[in-house]
Amino acid sequence: MTLTNVNSPLTLTNGVEIPCVGYGTFRTDPAVTAQAVQDAIGAGFRHIDTAMVYENETGVGQGIKSSGVPREELFVTSKLWNTDRGYEATKAAFQASLDRLGLDYLDLYLIHWPANEKQFGPDAAKINAETWRAMEELYAAGKIRAIGLSNFMPHHVKQLLETAKVKPMVDQIEVHPGWTHAAEIKELQAMGILVEAWGPLGGQGAKVLVNPTMQKIAQAHGKTTAQVSLRWIIQQGVLPLPKSIHVDRIKQNMDLFDFELSADEMKEIAALPNLGGQCKDPDEVDF
Repeated sequence: MTLTNVNSPLTLTNGVEIPCVGYGTFRTDPAVTAQAVQDAIGAGFRHIDTAMVYENETGVGQGIKSSGVPREELFVTSKLWNTDRGYEATKAAFQASLDRLGLDYLDLYLIHWPANEKQFGPDAAKINAETWRAMEELYAAGKIRAIGLSNFMPHHVKQLLETAKVKPMVDQIEVHPGWTHAAEIKELQAMGILVEAWGPLGGQGAKVLVNPTMQKIAQAHGKTTAQVSLRWIIQQGVLPLPKSIHVDRIKQNMDLFDFELSADEMKEIAALPNLGGQCKDPDEVDF
């Protein structure tokens, strides 16, 4: 995949451009979020990802404001939490996120998790459809430049498309070595949906960064295992969202475009067994 730098844009189905690597803020302490976001923007990131449930939208907004970078040069994402599903609640939750961020619009807004049958029985599909209807109206009103999903598997997307007027442009799912979602990625991409990878380094307690295969490949390229993991994701046409609050690692997470993994290396990484991570099944979660 030919990309020149972290801000090289990918194009969504509605023509909106999105930088090909984003800065994630999952589990970033609200007390340090503003500085971390400012540091990430200072290091060159222009794509920032947050969510209502992270409880750090205010800090993200402060970091954006303090960065001095014009708003139109940044791509900002937030997400609708599960307790705010439904038509009216979605609209109110979106405005609350916008207010916490101190922004006039979002570049991307996602439904964080699908309502599933385990919790809602046959009403799950209707809840998702009503939530999406509100997202479509916010999009049509120009308050969001693109709308999408998170943690929706292809069967959830197909169900949503039965009533949707606007096709989701993005689906953000967990992807990292040892948790590949390879078939799901291909299916979503075939629908014209850009796949984003949350937890691209495996998250807390995962073995991605200390795996011997990853270490061997990293050494061959003079890179870190984190950089190899992110490069593996990028070469699948997937947009990674690495997270760090350390400036040196933030910069490393951008330095992904002066090497390329071979086809054999891609296959070797894809064949790695479970290396940890959250690895939640969206049909089984109960939150």
